[in-house]
Amino acid sequence: MNVLAALLALGLLVVIHEAGHFLAAVGQGIRVNGFSVGFGPALLKREHNGVTYALRLLPLGGFVSFPDDDENSTIPDDDPDLLRNRPIPQRILVISAGVLANLLLAWLVLVGQSAFVGIPASPEPGVMVVAVQPGEAAARAGLKAGDQILSINGDVLGSGQEAVRSLVNLIKTAPDQNLNLVSRSAGDASSDRPLTLTPVDRDGQGRIGAQLQANLSGDLHPASNPLQAVAYGSDQFIGMIRNTVVGYSGLVTNFGQTAQQVSGPVKIVEMGAQLSSQGGGGLVLFTALISINLGVLNALPLPLLDGGQLVMLLAEAVRGKPLPERFQMAVMQSGLLLLLGLSVVLIVRDTSQLPLVQQLTGR
Repeated sequence: MNVLAALLALGLLVVIHEAGHFLAAVGQGIRVNGFSVGFGPALLKREHNGVTYALRLLPLGGFVSFPDDDENSTIPDDDPDLLRNRPIPQRILVISAGVLANLLLAWLVLVGQSAFVGIPASPEPGVMVVAVQPGEAAARAGLKAGDQILSINGDVLGSGQEAVRSLVNLIKTAPDQNLNLVSRSAGDASSDRPLTLTPVDRDGQGRIGAQLQANLSGDLHPASNPLQAVAYGSDQFIGMIRNTVVGYSGLVTNFGQTAQQVSGPVKIVEMGAQLSSQGGGGLVLFTALISINLGVLNALPLPLLDGGQLVMLLAEAVRGKPLPERFQMAVMQSGLLLLLGLSVVLIVRDTSQLPLVQQLTGR
């Protein structure tokens, strides 16, 4: 059930992203002829008002198609409602609308949770484990999503972001060293237990394969007014964006270390299932995290991604004319091959790390 909830949330985020592109185009009177979730052959397909809606075989994203790219289209090339014939600012809005939709959804989810579920009175002592990667140091030590780390090497952790920073810094500076923890299962004071955690040495820094956050597991209280809910949700939103941007920037500044932490669809769903097991609040956190990640990822200036298309539009604005069509097609095709290849590698890697697969293979 938790895996199904994570899959549904991930599918919803893809639909929201593509709906951003779709609505930005339709809202400006730009012709659209397709709205697809996934890639490859269509499993389900329906046409309505000249637009073909499809659910496709490979759930690795989605796309909105335009008559501009349809060789069989009977629409004249000089039709003013074709995307390529619209002014650059209108095309920029269409391309960036998917990213904006994901970011807006994440913000609304976090603010909505603050308004209708409540906000913590203050962080409790300790650091919460949000998600654990199978086979990594945290999992081997016995840590699970929802656990609270209370002390390390006999020193009681404080609370809030300062406690998180202190723990992360200690982990980074202790590769291949045993760290003695006291952890507690979510909300169960009688479950305190000692654990030995040994961070893995990756390029001289310790890594444990877990996502940590301030321990906000205490009682929630209603926001005193709408502005407080907006303020708290916005703080969470900004913090998540900051951490996501820092994570992706690490692919450029420290690729060897950061690339090992990139997750594919299998690991994303597994993380979602872990968070969903904590209840509705965990699923909300997963939805916001992945929505922000989708937005930031698609904004990267890489072929096939929205950021790559924006770069081409900016080049067109500078040149005063579009880039050669053959060049654009070569870039897009290479981007598609890169995306599919990376997806296959990540799926195989992440699947091989699932506990059931490791048990079957004797690892």
